[in-house]
Amino acid sequence: MRRSFLIALAMLACTGAAPPATPYRWHNVVVGGGGFAPGIVFSPVEQGLAYLRTDMGGAYRWDARTRRWLPLQDDEAESNFMGIESIAPDPHDADVVYLAAGMSARGPAAIFRSADRGAHWRKTIVPFAMGGNEDGRGLGERLAIDPHHTATLLFGSRHDGLWRSDDAGARWTKVGSFPLAGLGRPDRPRMTHGGLSFVLFDPTQRGRIFVASADAGERHLFRSDDGGARWQAVPGGPTADLLPVKGVIGADGVLTLTYCDAIGPNGITRGAVWRFDPRSGAWRDVTPLKGAAVVPGGYMGVAVAANDPRVIAVATVNRYRPGDTVWRSADAGRTWRELARDSVRDVSATPFLDFDGKANFGHWIAGLAIDPFDAGHAAYVTGATIYATDDFAQSRAMRWAPWTRGIEQTAIITFVSPTGGAPLVSGFGDLGGFRHDDLTRSPSHVHRNPMLTNTNSLDYAGTAPQVLVRSGNTHKPVVPDTSLAWSGDGGETWQPLRVPAQAGAGGAPSRAQTGSAAITVSADGATFLVETEQQLLTRDWGKSWITVSGLPTPARVTADKEDARRFYAVDADGGRVLRSDDGGVTFRKVGGIGLPADLSGARAVGREAANPLVAVPGRAGALWLLVGTDLYRSSDGGEHWARASQGIAITRFGLGKGVAGADGPALYAIGSVGAQRGIYRSIDGGARWTRINDDAHQWGLRLRVISGDPRVFGRVYVGSDGRGIMYGDPAGPTP
Repeated sequence: MRRSFLIALAMLACTGAAPPATPYRWHNVVVGGGGFAPGIVFSPVEQGLAYLRTDMGGAYRWDARTRRWLPLQDDEAESNFMGIESIAPDPHDADVVYLAAGMSARGPAAIFRSADRGAHWRKTIVPFAMGGNEDGRGLGERLAIDPHHTATLLFGSRHDGLWRSDDAGARWTKVGSFPLAGLGRPDRPRMTHGGLSFVLFDPTQRGRIFVASADAGERHLFRSDDGGARWQAVPGGPTADLLPVKGVIGADGVLTLTYCDAIGPNGITRGAVWRFDPRSGAWRDVTPLKGAAVVPGGYMGVAVAANDPRVIAVATVNRYRPGDTVWRSADAGRTWRELARDSVRDVSATPFLDFDGKANFGHWIAGLAIDPFDAGHAAYVTGATIYATDDFAQSRAMRWAPWTRGIEQTAIITFVSPTGGAPLVSGFGDLGGFRHDDLTRSPSHVHRNPMLTNTNSLDYAGTAPQVLVRSGNTHKPVVPDTSLAWSGDGGETWQPLRVPAQAGAGGAPSRAQTGSAAITVSADGATFLVETEQQLLTRDWGKSWITVSGLPTPARVTADKEDARRFYAVDADGGRVLRSDDGGVTFRKVGGIGLPADLSGARAVGREAANPLVAVPGRAGALWLLVGTDLYRSSDGGEHWARASQGIAITRFGLGKGVAGADGPALYAIGSVGAQRGIYRSIDGGARWTRINDDAHQWGLRLRVISGDPRVFGRVYVGSDGRGIMYGDPAGPTP
């Protein structure tokens, strides 16, 4: 039996055939929004139809029948296609929609076309690079459909000029007559161009097109009156140091354009709003704030009411003091009403937005839209949520509420599923993380005291699971107060933990100052061990500290989940397994028999890296270790090891409750069997693996962390980079 199984695995690796599968049902752990969605677009054809693009979590469609946003790319296996550069619903056929998909210039880019509102896609790989998660992702829309001939599309690229398709996006050619050929792909990492920021077909005049450039230059707005055969720069407008970032054309044919001095969303200090009438060639500066009232920041989001072109709205961007806002004008920009001061925000559906006791109006308002069928319904995006109102046409105070049901747009760094208390405690990027008592409801608050934007490590006490510890960082290079915290009530509240000051290498900030010092808690919750330059432990919640001996720096430490005296670590450079039997004070080499001599594959690189060494809840001395892509297990505290994984290359793994009668935990892994990358489960100690996700649930394969539930057999949690946390349960009977 064993021999035939190994032969089958070998044949699988050679043929690339699909590995065995176990059906699962998948759901999102609910947060509600949570990240930056740069653009929102209403269908001009059908009421109640809207699309949202995100920078790393794909696209969504609002379904009016179910009153929720539906993710449109969960079946996508290409990571780079989860960053959406632009979105364009067809101006005549409500079923047709296009996406420009490409997260960064380092990966592939494609135009997606759907004839069923995103349920299925036809993809065309294109030669021009995109940057759906790069600077300038709030610009747009770059992709536009000719309302007079809907098989014709134009795309304004970042690096390669203007491109055209005349067969509904199947084939693309560069528009050689356009004046700007593009600056070419950047030759340095993390560098990008604004390129052609938006393309507008004038619905009031056949053949008229406007294209804007957000690269440095003397002219930024270009016009064609013959369908794109010939182009001319539009004279006038603001000074050349302001870049057009978004534009919209009203029913009267007048353009309203927003400007910034950088492509954003960061780094913008100045901005303006201008209107251009193509019939007369006249420009008008309608910027809401001028002169002494101006504060640092620019303008980006822009919208016009379909029923009245005099009703326009613009949003600020990167205005940190006094915060971003939306301005509304009912007289074509002659007078403005600021909405942040004249509105109420109801965040009861996603209460975590009350960071400081009162949700602010939002930041990074790159996207803004007025419903073409209901001028009272408007929406805008922020760096953390999407707000909508039905009071946009009213003179009284507007009520805004998160419009996020179904949207999970977050990046997950770590999480734990403890043996008691809440089923999940998580660590997010930007939002810090949450305690989830109910996986189907948005939590009441993020982790606080201290408030850390990123949580990089989490641990819970195996026999006292209400005790948790965490470490993290802020968006600043040095954490202002402390990067460490502990909780005695399962993560509901936290207490700061401060370590003695240490010097980093070469005078640099210490690991604790930058949030790079992971923290571990003993099984009984009485000892916290912190991986600073000189590792330290405390047994009185930080009042006093003991220096740990025998550990190299850096080293990731794992606490035994049953025996409070034991801690473990892997010395990746020295090829040793280390153990403490005195509560973490001293570490010594233990057998490590059965492990490869080279343990460099067990090195955790970076503060967000998962710990390759995991202890089994409820069983003293039981350990699992990932070395490279191979999994090993020990049942005697690290003295002896046996290779556990067969026929699978693992990148991340976690443990869960074992099947009834099993001698060990269920294993869950992110990895590859043959040519199939996915999520896998083993219930027999790693001898056999079955795929538990399917082709409809891939999430761009942007998967960072995985863990089973120690209390519910079969339940698995998967943390993604852009689609939040998914949890899965078996669809069939328990084995």
